Amino acid sequence: MLGRLRHWREQRFAARHPFPDADWAEARARLPLLAALADDEAALLGRRAWHFAHHKRLSLHPELAATTPFDPPARLALAAQACLLTLGWSQAEHLEAFANVHEILVLPEAFQRRVEEMDEVGVMHEYDDERAGETSYQGPVVVAFPDLMESGDFTGFNVLIHELAHKLDLGNSQDVDGFPPLPRDIDPKAWHREFSAVWDDLQARLARGEETPIDDYAASHPGECFAVCCEYFFTAPDTLSQAYPGLYALLRDYFRQDPLARLPRGESPGP
Repeated sequence: MLGRLRHWREQRFAARHPFPDADWAEARARLPLLAALADDEAALLGRRAWHFAHHKRLSLHPELAATTPFDPPARLALAAQACLLTLGWSQAEHLEAFANVHEILVLPEAFQRRVEEMDEVGVMHEYDDERAGETSYQGPVVVAFPDLMESGDFTGFNVLIHELAHKLDLGNSQDVDGFPPLPRDIDPKAWHREFSAVWDDLQARLARGEETPIDDYAASHPGECFAVCCEYFFTAPDTLSQAYPGLYALLRDYFRQDPLARLPRGESPGP
């Protein structure tokens, strides 16, 4: 019954909102991350992004909207980067995963938040933290326009993927902890083991004053470790797979996607 109801709703939506093939082609042309998709993946992602753009609020801050066009291809490109995370999942899983996503708001610039953190000896520290994005359990996904413009390629950075990864993380908790709801075929112990190994390696490298193979922001909090690794999985899969092959394999099983196969020629991992 539920399946037939969902199918009827999808048919009604398609009749009322015909898919804009030209706008989707333009959205893909603007972002290497979307252009690299195989035809079947692109077709599915386009439909999901079109649905997402109609059922979630995608908006620019009024100050930004006064000077920046937000045409249909731009809206589709934004929605598609969000939906890329769930591309390998069923439609029901996709909808459930983003049930806590209600709005994506783009701000003109990075913004500051007053942060309170307690150190290892119990001393509370307060400071102003500049952020490219943020979200919360049922709150909007907020991203800064300059960082959004830097997203969409294969450089290892994508503010939308980062913040939507937090939304996945919040699927079973009101706080990000790096432990999202897992499918039955992934052992929670394996998840903990792989992420703990990455966390320990990052902490050890930082303690020795060494460079880290991925953004060291991943070492700031387990929830950030998950989000940063998701960014690398989709936008620098060669870097992640070379540095942490076990984690790459785990995320490949979790997302049911293999972004390494999408890397444009000349950007595939070396021997």
